[in-house]
Amino acid sequence: MKQQVTISLYWKCQLIGWSVAALYWGYTGFNQPGFNWLLGILQFTTDVAVYILITHLYRCFALKQGWQSLGLNKLLPRLIPTVLLLGVVYLFVTISKVYLFRVWFKPGFSEAFSDFFDFYRDSIFVAGVRLMSIWLLAYHLYHYAKREINIAKENARLAIVTRDAQLNNLSAQLNPHFLFNSLNNIKALVIDNPKSARRAIDLLADLLRSSLYSGDKQMISIKEELELVKDYLELEKLRLEERLQYHIGASDELNAMLIPRLSIQTLVENAIKHGIGQQKQGGLIEVQLINEQDNLIISVSNPGRLNLLEESGGLGIKNLTERLQLQYKEFARFAVSETNGIVTATIKIPVS
Repeated sequence: MKQQVTISLYWKCQLIGWSVAALYWGYTGFNQPGFNWLLGILQFTTDVAVYILITHLYRCFALKQGWQSLGLNKLLPRLIPTVLLLGVVYLFVTISKVYLFRVWFKPGFSEAFSDFFDFYRDSIFVAGVRLMSIWLLAYHLYHYAKREINIAKENARLAIVTRDAQLNNLSAQLNPHFLFNSLNNIKALVIDNPKSARRAIDLLADLLRSSLYSGDKQMISIKEELELVKDYLELEKLRLEERLQYHIGASDELNAMLIPRLSIQTLVENAIKHGIGQQKQGGLIEVQLINEQDNLIISVSNPGRLNLLEESGGLGIKNLTERLQLQYKEFARFAVSETNGIVTATIKIPVS
């Protein structure tokens, strides 16, 4: 089976670019009286071949010197003398070629090379500088843009790897934090209420199973998260009994939506620890999830004081805000407010 020959982008640009230039020059000659087709074909062929050779030799030199890796501030001072030098090379090669073709194809041509050179020198030199400037700028700007794109891709890849590592680290912090709190709840029940303690152990087993199966996930469905939250609230209710009431409001259409794992549970845990747990009479924890203008609004409300929550801080909330920032950047919002003795923690994230 024959292997297909492919031409690199560099050689395609060389052939197309210099062919277009040579055709333009040939077209200007074609409009002159006494146009010679053989001479026109030779001019076209030699123009393409010679100027590709000159620019390719420069490319080999630039690659050897590593100029394609230089920044613009270091490259430009090198390009200015290079353009002038290539303009001089272009001048001598072009005048020599044109002079020889006139000697060979124009009967009776006897002008001395020095006179011919002096007559065309300035115009051909300026044309050469212009052409070489265009070629060099196109060549180096392509490499510069390609290098910047590669750097941007690499930076983006590193940013994703770093973000994933940070998320994994934060997730690893959450599991023991969450489970230790659950164990403390069971510890409080063992002596005073053994029956409830047995039920609490069953709930903890479910929580552990859920944690093991989804422990490596950064995002889980709202349905899975709410099942975890319900188990946790039932576990806490065994300890707090009538002091804890709760209500979860979420439509079924939100069930499949993905959210950061343990995000709602963290808010609920915080509401119990800093809200219900501090109220002698207890109170109601209300969890609400709504889809509002392509944003998911998660709110957890409980009786309490905002200043107490701000003073206590805690790993869970700090962890949650970091994860939201890493996952959604500036598109996520987390806020806590107090109105008439009701503290509300709110997460706003884009619907994906």
